[in-house]
Amino acid sequence: MKVLKYIGLVLCAYSCSSLEFNDFWKNPDIDTYSPNKVLVVGMTSNQVAREQFENQLKEAYEFRGIEAVTSLELLGTSYTSEMKTEADLKALEDSLIADGFDTILLTKVIGVEDKIAYKTNYEGFEPGYTKFKEDYLKYQDAYYNPDYYEEYAIFHTETSLYCICPKNPRELIWKGSIDVTDPESIEETVSEYVQLVIIILDEEQLTNPGFINTGTGNPVIQ
Repeated sequence: MKVLKYIGLVLCAYSCSSLEFNDFWKNPDIDTYSPNKVLVVGMTSNQVAREQFENQLKEAYEFRGIEAVTSLELLGTSYTSEMKTEADLKALEDSLIADGFDTILLTKVIGVEDKIAYKTNYEGFEPGYTKFKEDYLKYQDAYYNPDYYEEYAIFHTETSLYCICPKNPRELIWKGSIDVTDPESIEETVSEYVQLVIIILDEEQLTNPGFINTGTGNPVIQ
């Protein structure tokens, strides 16, 4: 039911958008999660999109009273463009924990799909053709008319929220998949993407659901 609820919410909020929210998974053992310090990582070679995405998510977290740092601030521009080993990432996690981080929000493109949209009806033709010449005339524009079809790309993306708490298991808290269709404006697409992610995290009580300060330095997990 929650998936249908979010799909309806997103359709209302982004009916003219190039974004489509598909599905999500939330750790069934966690009802609420209040991070204290979050590292925001956008895994992309497009530095403009990465900077805008990470900065907007940082602002969204800070608005909710949560400290956030972008990967560009902490790791620089080259970190996500270089291959890493398991040992490298373990060392990064240990370093983050030592610096007070307890959460990582990672977004990446997991696939790109090329699509072709064809026009369905042409003026002057009626459905139900029974003769070869009529059928041929109807579809010959596929070869001679460049306006007959439109090529576009769908970017399949995934955003994951991880706990790297020293006193709790280092585990996946939440994961959501979002499709981005033929984005024309980086600024608009990034803004809508961030808003969509934050809407869902808020609804799932994974940002700051009535934050309880325990004084332990660890996020509150219920």
